Amino acid sequence: MPAEFPEFRLGSVLATSFTATLTERCGEPVERIPTPQRLVDWLAVNGLSVASCTVAQLESARELREAIHAAASAAAVGATLPSAAIQVINDRSIRSRAAAVLTPEGTRVWRLGSAAGVDDALGVIAADAISILAGERDGRLALCASPTCRAAFFDTSQSRSRKWCEMNTCGNRQKKARFQANQRKKRATPAAGR
Repeated sequence: MPAEFPEFRLGSVLATSFTATLTERCGEPVERIPTPQRLVDWLAVNGLSVASCTVAQLESARELREAIHAAASAAAVGATLPSAAIQVINDRSIRSRAAAVLTPEGTRVWRLGSAAGVDDALGVIAADAISILAGERDGRLALCASPTCRAAFFDTSQSRSRKWCEMNTCGNRQKKARFQANQRKKRATPAAGR
């Protein structure tokens, strides 16, 4: 029986959701696409279905993921975008033969080329990253306030002041830690007047 894989962290922004396939980057890293099939699964969940993936394509995907994370992290703190990361993102975007297609319902879906589906899917992710990094979308890049996570995320909240990549994971973990620390502090402090 195969080992169970960690669940995907799915967000509303493709590029930063892709970087969340590696979480807890500053703690004990959790790889959420450890096999080519898991990349196929992640792409399918995100509307980029491909038939198969090779080990080399998985490595290419991970290289793109790390390039997007490096560029997004730099942008989040106002630093210069790393040239190596820009090169990887641009290369993946250029290789793609994906096309945006309008459905009868008025939504956009991506049509991937049949010969190199994974490369096309990575091109869509790279194009999404480019639109965010170029400031073409309404929102701001930020880094998760969790000291073990530090995930790059795209904040589209009205105030643009989100602190956590996900409230259900990092935010709740930090709130719980703060609550437990306060409880320990209260127990350690003798009651006044006794």
